[in-house]
Amino acid sequence: MPHDRQLVGHSDADVLLHAITDALLGAAALGDIGQLFPNTEEANRGRDSGDMLRMAADKVRAAGWQIGNLDCVLLMERPKLAPHREAIRQRIAELLELKIDQVGLKAKTGEGVGTIGREEAIEAMCAALLEKDNR
Repeated sequence: MPHDRQLVGHSDADVLLHAITDALLGAAALGDIGQLFPNTEEANRGRDSGDMLRMAADKVRAAGWQIGNLDCVLLMERPKLAPHREAIRQRIAELLELKIDQVGLKAKTGEGVGTIGREEAIEAMCAALLEKDNR
């Protein structure tokens, strides 16, 4: 999304894809993004969060789980999510080989309060429903 500020992180700092990665790994009891992609490894500097998400999803599926759906929330003052919501949902669905109706995405603002409201930070949360793959 176009913005006059940028996020800072060890990888590409895609806060939403990181939250989804953590949600999937956590729901399958497979650790977290920092364990799978430690920021102490130079190979992870600037790493594509889409690739990290795909790798985590592969690990989840290899452990015998399938993804039911995702419920994601971005906490940010701006930019506004609405013009980009469907494109983001579609990209997530493609990365995870899901249908778009399996990817929920909404945004909340800080109403001018705190680090979110002052546009000093963006946060993301995600809940993932996993189902045991009985194939």
